Amino acid sequence: MKFRHYFLYAEKFGSRYFLVAGIAFSVFYLLFKRTKRFKKIQSRFPRLKDYTRDIAYAIITIFIFALVFLVIFDSPVIMRHTWFYRQISEHSWFYFFLAFPLLFVLHDTYFYRTHRSMHHKKLFRLFHHVYHHSTNPSPWSAYAFHPLEALVEAGIFVLFLFVMSIHPLHIFMFFFLMTVNNAYGHLGFERYPRGFKKSSIGKWINTSINHNLHHPFFKGNYGLYFTCWDRLKGTLRPDYDMHFEEVTAKNNNK
Repeated sequence: MKFRHYFLYAEKFGSRYFLVAGIAFSVFYLLFKRTKRFKKIQSRFPRLKDYTRDIAYAIITIFIFALVFLVIFDSPVIMRHTWFYRQISEHSWFYFFLAFPLLFVLHDTYFYRTHRSMHHKKLFRLFHHVYHHSTNPSPWSAYAFHPLEALVEAGIFVLFLFVMSIHPLHIFMFFFLMTVNNAYGHLGFERYPRGFKKSSIGKWINTSINHNLHHPFFKGNYGLYFTCWDRLKGTLRPDYDMHFEEVTAKNNNK
């Protein structure tokens, strides 16, 4: 029974990854690769070995995520101490919808702190160097973690269960939207319009350009969904504004 559950969890994570990353890759790296409709952030494209490496590590990540789910969900003792609930009426529809922004704010904070910590010289090679093999990321890079980093990334799910009431639909929607956001962050193309990051909302939203700069330069831009922590902690790369304007200007001139 446990093995069946394990592969069921892996199938769910894997199907999300291959569906979302596969669609993004097909559109931007195959269908429109030789057109002028989209301008790539880095002009060159990754090599075949980059795609295969990222997918191989992603598959390992998928099975690690599934293992964490198995350990938590298949343990009645652990589940009794979580805030997991199945009936929306237990906490109202108001809380059900309110929980979604809370999930992403909490995840963004968790990601910023763990991501920045893994860049410490004593932790980088142990946890994070695999991720930075993708200096020119593609959608397949979204889950390309070292196994130890994959465990750290899975930790957000454990944190959710023990700090807030969470419904199965919260988990389903969170992991789907997280995968979409990761694929966009590693897309290699920017779809926000020129001037977006100067708007009152856009300046706080992470973009594909923002995260793309992190991959080849390794330093700065540690956030996931938002730029809040990078701005507050002074870790937003000073060349972000310039690169955003350059890339989005090229998109406008297509």
